[in-house]
Parts: sequence; C-alpha cells; structure tokens
Amino acid sequence: MATILLIKEAIAALKDRTGSSVPAITKWITSEKKADVKKHILRAALKRGVEDGTLVQVKASYKLSAEAKKATKSTKSAPKKKTTKKTVTKKATSTKKKATTTKKTTAAKKKTTATKKKKAAATTKKTTTKKKTAPKKKAASKKSKD
Repeated sequence: MATILLIKEAIAALKDRTGSSVPAITKWITSEKKADVKKHILRAALKRGVEDGTLVQVKASYKLSAEAKKATKSTKSAPKKKTTKKTVTKKATSTKKKATTTKKTTAAKKKTTATKKKKAAATTKKTTTKKKTAPKKKAASKKSKD
C-alpha cells in the first residue's frame, strides 16, 4: 500500500500532461524519497491502482484519475486553511500590492511579445514571395534520315 502512495505523489509532483512513465516515476522516487522500489513491486502497484480506479493508464504512462485528484486536493487544502487563518490580515494586504504590480508587467510583456510576433509574421510573408518558374523546354525534334 505504501508503494501506491509513493506513485501517486510522484505523478502529482511530475505534473506531466500526458502522464508519467515508469522510468520517470522510479527516477523521482529514488531522487526525492531516497528509496528504491523493485520493478515487480512497482508494476504490481501500478496494476492495482489501475484496477482500483485511482490511476489511468495512457499508452505506457500513468495519470491520476479525476477521483484521485479530487481526493488529493481536498486533503491538501484542509491544512492550508488552518495556517492561513492565523495570519490573514497582514499578509493579505502585502500580497494584493504585489499582485497588481505583476499584472501590469505581464500585460506589458504580452503586448511586446504580440507585437514581436506580428513583426516576425510580416517579415516571413515578405520573404516567402513566389519564385518565378523557368519556362519549359521544348521537346527535341527528331531528325529524319535521308
């Protein structure tokens, strides 16, 4: 049972849109948790997770199912609410100020990147003019023998 918990944590931490492969999961477990999981145990845990419905197999990768995502979000969000109640008044004012400044800078960055993309598109249109095709050669006429 502990192996499936490690696998769920690894998949959640990797955040791969198409799912996490078995080598990626083992690499994360060995690097982050400093634990080695044998291949046959890992495969059995993955298979059981797919049967239970906590994992979804996509080709050779595995993703968390929608039910498992909801369960992890609800367990993670409960401790966060307790910690935020203690220091809501002081931190809320400082984070709001920071948020407004970052929104302005990201909006400015988006405008500059949009203008750069337009300029790049305009330059590519200029360079992709149609090439003149060479006139076709006439077929060689056969000489008649006298």
